[in-house]
Amino acid sequence: MPITPPPTLTPLAPGVFAYVQPDGGWCVSNAGVLVGRDNVALVDATATVPRALHLREHIESVTPAPVRTLIVTHRHGDHHYGACAVAPDATVVAHERTRELLLADGLNLPGIWPDVTWGDVALRPPSVTFADRLTLWVDDLRVELIHPGPAHTAGDAVVWLPEHRIMFTGDITFAGVTPLYLMGSLSGSLRALDQLRALEPEIVVSGHGPVTGPEVFDANEAYLRWVQELAAEGHAAGRPPLEVAHATDLGQFKSLLDSERLVANLHRAYAELDGQPEAAELAVLPVLGDMVAFNGGRVPTCLA
Repeated sequence: MPITPPPTLTPLAPGVFAYVQPDGGWCVSNAGVLVGRDNVALVDATATVPRALHLREHIESVTPAPVRTLIVTHRHGDHHYGACAVAPDATVVAHERTRELLLADGLNLPGIWPDVTWGDVALRPPSVTFADRLTLWVDDLRVELIHPGPAHTAGDAVVWLPEHRIMFTGDITFAGVTPLYLMGSLSGSLRALDQLRALEPEIVVSGHGPVTGPEVFDANEAYLRWVQELAAEGHAAGRPPLEVAHATDLGQFKSLLDSERLVANLHRAYAELDGQPEAAELAVLPVLGDMVAFNGGRVPTCLA
């Protein structure tokens, strides 16, 4: 089955590739391919079996080596459901909270988007976990995994290649797509962005959207601070997140995909204003209902 728009495998440095899936909206996520002499390390694994098989074809176009290591950047299934097809024998590595949360989530995305061609997806829980930092090697390529604290989720892992100044951020950053903090933290994300900037990457591969430079940190920070301001005003006035979102002019952010995420982000911001811990689990179904309402009664579009 053809994938449209077609994904691209872009070389970033010797043996380092970005696998980018347009248009980057709901469940259309990016991956990273790190090629060694006789093995491949993969950063994330797409959402569906058909998309994972396309990723596998792209990997096979540059190397016959098998995927031996899969780094999962966070809990959300659009980044790891495809592991069963593209990396069935790989050692799966993730932050320790990601293992816990991935198992708790199960295969939850088909319940939201039953019409997506998921294929026979199956969970591949991480068998290697870390707390703060972990270093892997792909031949002589140093691959640093960094947990910057609660950000997009409670268990994010950033993949940093210091030799080439290339960073795979997972969903701590989005490029041209509305960020999402429902299962993470706005304040934690701001701290994470500061940490990632301090490493001075030259190339940034976000979890969704095109490859960029470090300017993507500023774009995500601007959106974050805007949401925090909206939330502070709405919360003080006793207005619910959906009402605030409906009354908001998206302004400079109106071109971002999946604008309904504003409602979810306001729910997270309200939770933080109420003093809840960063990345505390919120009731997801009411928030999804608010996003559907904001979206004119339609479930957000998923092109996975």
